[in-house]
Amino acid sequence: MYEHILLAVDGSEHSVRATEEAIKVARLSERSTIEVVFVADYSKVKDDVLHTEGKEALEVARRKKLSAVEEKLEEANVSYYVTILKGDPGPAIVDHANKQKVDVTIIGSRGLNSLQEMVLGSVSHKIAKRVKSPVMIVK
Repeated sequence: MYEHILLAVDGSEHSVRATEEAIKVARLSERSTIEVVFVADYSKVKDDVLHTEGKEALEVARRKKLSAVEEKLEEANVSYYVTILKGDPGPAIVDHANKQKVDVTIIGSRGLNSLQEMVLGSVSHKIAKRVKSPVMIVK
């Protein structure tokens, strides 16, 4: 069924809920692997660098954002690996998903109201429109 599951996360509670759904999908096949994708947003990277004490501290801070997701995946005993990308989250995830052989992309909804989504556009909306694989947006 779904062998390569791309799980896009940002460290939010929405990401944890998306992880729970990704685990359910992964359990449908023994050959499933979840690729956890985290994007270091360029617009926030400069601020992150200024508030950390070097490259290693920055890496630790990023991994800390993934800890809740990784804990869930470890508890569920599913196969997974982490990919950290750099750039604007929407386009970076779309580009990565379209270059890989991804069977399904799973992302949490940020819960923007309709006005905010219309003005700003949400990452999940951009992914749903542009990724070639099926997309699951988790509320």
